[in-house]
Amino acid sequence: MEVTMNKQLKVLVIDDSPQSREFTIEYLLKPNNFLVEVAEDGLAGLSKALKSTADLILLDYEMPKLNGLQVLRRLRACGVNTPVILMTSHGSEQLAVEVFLLGVQNYLTKPFTIEGALRAIEDALRVTRLEKEKQELLNRVLQANQELKHQLNVRDVMYQIGKSITLIHPTQTLERIVDAALFLTNAEEGRLFLINPRTGQLHAPIERKKASPEGAEKGVRQISVALEIGEQKVGTLSVKIATQGLRDSDWAEYEQMLHLLAGYANIALQNLGYINQIQAQKEQEKQLIRSVFERYVDANVVEELLRRPNQIKLGGRSQPVTVLFADLRGFSTFANRTSPEKTVDTINMYVEAAVEAIFKEHGTLDKFIGDAVMAFFNAPLPQTDHVLRAIRAALGVKQAVVDIQRQLLPEYQLNFGIGVCVGEAVVGNIGTSKLMNYTVMGDSVNKAKRLQEHATGGQILISQETLNVVQPYVQVRLIGRPHLKGQAAEEPVYEVLGLKEEAGDELFTSTHPSFALAAMTS
Repeated sequence: MEVTMNKQLKVLVIDDSPQSREFTIEYLLKPNNFLVEVAEDGLAGLSKALKSTADLILLDYEMPKLNGLQVLRRLRACGVNTPVILMTSHGSEQLAVEVFLLGVQNYLTKPFTIEGALRAIEDALRVTRLEKEKQELLNRVLQANQELKHQLNVRDVMYQIGKSITLIHPTQTLERIVDAALFLTNAEEGRLFLINPRTGQLHAPIERKKASPEGAEKGVRQISVALEIGEQKVGTLSVKIATQGLRDSDWAEYEQMLHLLAGYANIALQNLGYINQIQAQKEQEKQLIRSVFERYVDANVVEELLRRPNQIKLGGRSQPVTVLFADLRGFSTFANRTSPEKTVDTINMYVEAAVEAIFKEHGTLDKFIGDAVMAFFNAPLPQTDHVLRAIRAALGVKQAVVDIQRQLLPEYQLNFGIGVCVGEAVVGNIGTSKLMNYTVMGDSVNKAKRLQEHATGGQILISQETLNVVQPYVQVRLIGRPHLKGQAAEEPVYEVLGLKEEAGDELFTSTHPSFALAAMTS
């Protein structure tokens, strides 16, 4: 009978009888291709059993130094669970019970037959085989769990990297990619190199190193993959990995991971390029806004425009605006009797005061026409209270003139005649490619100028449409119904005397119902 086991299983024979050992080894074990270890007494057998990798122990009961039962007890006490077959010439029921309680797989009474012994060995080794299969299965399950955990870690890291592309700045994404490369490949260090477009040289803006590097002792191998946008190489992603204990399949897996991470890095770099383009465009927009409006509006308005560039419409559009014209009265006579230098100094003093009053109400300076100033409100930024702002600006100009006159001799005291009108106008950049002017055009502009022409020095004249919007807040008097040049019919004209004190803080709110006209069409 041949044992149907792996023929290279090892058996430890512990027996003090030379004849019994010879029979067991030569007629039982070797013919069935077992590997054999031998011990000639109980103590030697215990020592070998504790060190041996035997798959089965054939243990004699009656031996010097330690008998089989003593050896068995000590093996179990030491945690050795190798299958044991006990061989004895003097068996008893009590002995059989005791050794079976200690885990003996079988019990042979000498003399035994070869067939009987082989059956006992096969039964014992079947248990060994099952235990080994169980352990191998457990090891495979544990290994599969480790591989599954590793794959889940890889997927989680890749998912987080993919999500970060749309949630955080590309530079932070690139940093996470290098961190991920270090983590997933267990590398000693990782770097992301970018090509300097000016020099063509590589530089590494992002570097990571393991907290406790081992590569210096073990030796390292570098893996690098290219970073590309389209067909253009823009850099590399590189890791250095300790070589000890790694298989070819590990290197292939690490390189595959780097290619996946490089794909995300390519997207992040492309997004970074888009962001830089957008930032450059925004900076160009800011420069354009500054170049267009710094001459026309107060610095605070420029900053507001920079914060809200989408509100600006540089192309022509029709919208409600309030136009203010202010012209110095008696200037021609003054200029004829004054030196050119003094004339320019004086006009600049008055005009500067007028512009300051206009800017205080966030008006837009349109142009200087000789000794006249033109401004408008509700553009480039919408102002729901633009009519009242224009009235306050006109009153501010009037008060500024009073303040100036206190400091001048009578012959230098001039005054503005002011006209204010609200209505539809075309607003936009007008001119040529070499010279543009942000201005307004329309009937309301013409009417404001005609009102200014009717105003005497120190007078602020407004139209009926203008009064309809601000009547609750201003003191006025009707000066008549003159026929304004360019207008189809006569209409009432009013002089603004001041603001109504009883209006209080309501005068300065843009949500008051009286500003509905401006709000509806702004």
